[in-house]
Amino acid sequence: MATYEVLLEKAKDLARQINAKALVLVYPPIEDIEVEFEGPVIIVGREFDIERDDIKKLPLPLSIGLSNLLNLVAAFLKGQGIIEKGELFVYVTEDSLGIKRVEERSIVSNELFDRYEGIVQRALEIAIELSIEGREGKPVGTIFVVGDTKEVMKHSHQIVPNPFKGHNLNILDPKVKPIIKEFSFLDGAFIITSKGRILAAGRYLDVDPKSLEVTLPQGLGSRHLASAAITKITRAIAITLSESGTVRVFKDGQIVLEYNPRLSARSF
Repeated sequence: MATYEVLLEKAKDLARQINAKALVLVYPPIEDIEVEFEGPVIIVGREFDIERDDIKKLPLPLSIGLSNLLNLVAAFLKGQGIIEKGELFVYVTEDSLGIKRVEERSIVSNELFDRYEGIVQRALEIAIELSIEGREGKPVGTIFVVGDTKEVMKHSHQIVPNPFKGHNLNILDPKVKPIIKEFSFLDGAFIITSKGRILAAGRYLDVDPKSLEVTLPQGLGSRHLASAAITKITRAIAITLSESGTVRVFKDGQIVLEYNPRLSARSF
């Protein structure tokens, strides 16, 4: 614990010296963290209840790797207007500290984390892993639709036999992750309840983006339009993975995250 406290003090000093725009604590081992810092403080983790207005909690999975995690933190800071391209933030982990420069184009909104938090987090984790690994080494594209399943099921139908029918499998169970990846080749969407149960895969979303006045950037196809539309007429959140590796998250008909983990070798 003493090691982390020393690193934290060094990180704060470093942030002041280089005029860093934020201080990021990655899964701090201290539960009741006390941080005195002039700028924004971001805590990345799953278990911390933060009451202070000057500290933001960002629930991202450590299993995606530190590089991917920091890239998403950078995108979050940009989306919040805390940091701009070319500016720096300092991060500290349990046993290291470092500097991150923000450069790549990406955006993520804090709105991503206020609905079905733990379930969206796990689906995002799987989507990022699929982006990097593919399925059997080949790129895949898929959709995860989380929450408001009664309404989502009304606006969708099976296009292939449902491999999850009759099974009580939960996305939060680590043993289920490889099963999800195995079925990621199926056309259509995974439908996941707000508690994490996987109701279906291979589900076609019966939505009309045009009548719902869904507008997305040029170049995005039917998978993204359907994902935006289903989140506009329900309270669901949709996560899409493109064959190109880009992960997008939709909420209320809008993109709230856009990120390509395959670019993580480049600075964010």
